[in-house]
Amino acid sequence: MRMFARILRPRLEATAHCDLPCGVYDPAQARIEAESVKAIQEKYQANEDPEFRTRALEIKEQRADLVKHHLWVLWTDYFKPPHFEKYPELHELFNKATKKAGGGPGGAKASTDPATGQELLDLIAQIDKIFWETKAAA
Repeated sequence: MRMFARILRPRLEATAHCDLPCGVYDPAQARIEAESVKAIQEKYQANEDPEFRTRALEIKEQRADLVKHHLWVLWTDYFKPPHFEKYPELHELFNKATKKAGGGPGGAKASTDPATGQELLDLIAQIDKIFWETKAAA
């Protein structure tokens, strides 16, 4: 049995810091969805048609959920302990951004005010800046 285990034992061990090759993570995905949220909020404000408004709200909520998804992927899969050590504000920044995208009070998912969408974009811009600093250092 030992000999069998020795024969099947891997001869080379590889490690990686992410599930896929580097370059697949980018805050742009969250930003694009957040831009859609803000644009929908603006269109909602400019249109009084109830059917249009209902559809706009549905699409905005879907886009806000996608913002949260893309932020969570960055937060949990891309950023590692050394990043959080260098940028201690990252956890709070991600927490604020995902809550701003969400449906709670002040969240873009629940709001039709374009100012809320802009606040979300501003938070994503801060994450984006740190992201690219970490990419440059890698």
